[in-house]
Amino acid sequence: MPNIKQAIKRVRQNEAVNVQNSMQKSAMRTAMKKAETALQNNDENANELLKDAVQKLDKAANKGLIHKNTAARQKSRLTKKAQ
Repeated sequence: MPNIKQAIKRVRQNEAVNVQNSMQKSAMRTAMKKAETALQNNDENANELLKDAVQKLDKAANKGLIHKNTAARQKSRLTKKAQ
């Protein structure tokens, strides 16, 4: 544990940001899995789930949670399955 006040604060901030990033990344993965299963089963709400997954991928890429090319690749694969 750091002794300097600013270092203590940074540890607290990093823990909070880590929790937020983990939650957003998990939600992104869940949305992708839901969209993929809906597309395989030809559900009627597959397009909505696909749109939600694409939005979460874009948001994660903009925040730096995943690389922009990774997001583009995953979006491409999902939309390819939708066609």
